[in-house]
Amino acid sequence: MSRQARTVLVTAGASGIGRWIAKGFSAQGAQVHICDRSTAAIAAMATEEPGITATLADVAQVDDVSRVFEDLNDHYGRLDVLVNNVGISGPTAAMEDIEIEAWDETINVNLNSLFYVSRLAIPLLKRSSGQIVNMASNAGLYGCPLRSPYVAAKWAMIGLTKTLAMELGGYGVRVNAICPGSVDGPRIDKVIENDAISRGVSEAEIRSAYLTQSSMGKFIDAEDIAQTILFLCSDSAKSITGQAIPIDGHTESLSTRP
Repeated sequence: MSRQARTVLVTAGASGIGRWIAKGFSAQGAQVHICDRSTAAIAAMATEEPGITATLADVAQVDDVSRVFEDLNDHYGRLDVLVNNVGISGPTAAMEDIEIEAWDETINVNLNSLFYVSRLAIPLLKRSSGQIVNMASNAGLYGCPLRSPYVAAKWAMIGLTKTLAMELGGYGVRVNAICPGSVDGPRIDKVIENDAISRGVSEAEIRSAYLTQSSMGKFIDAEDIAQTILFLCSDSAKSITGQAIPIDGHTESLSTRP
């Protein structure tokens, strides 16, 4: 089947990194379906990219995930690429200070949602010999102080990626994880703000510490992440599976001591 006929599902696809991913696949001629829990973001995407279909859904909720796949089936009846992009930053605090509800929410959104979505996507992807790309983090490759639930979820995501690559390789399904560093935009700005509050220092000091974490000394562009995912889902990457690929300007450390 030609690339133009592929059907792609991107979770949290109406804003941020997901928006770039969805737009990138659409520009290649793919049929793109997104889900997002923001009505405003979906409406904005519909105006900007009317060819992209969408479901208002929170994929941390099992019933919402079922509705996403009902809509996907109604629109296209198939799936070739799944991008598990949904995620939240979670709390910034020492483990002993993290509320149980905050821990549970971070694990549910960042990790359980991957299970909820993938379990319904896999039968479809087996038929198409498709691809899965999971949005992990370079925090899934290193320890990261004051971010324990986020780190736990991202490490688990990489383990699941490698396990799924083993389970699905015989069906021609490839599974990879992307491990971005700090991505320029509102989300990292909020993380920096919370980190500064937690440590009792200025945001400028924390931002400087974040920028020195990588060899290139800069934050990552969301578009660069989208382009890597497009490559991983192309024929040029037909032998790449089970990998956790950093896009982070070469992380040297995730220590955030200013």
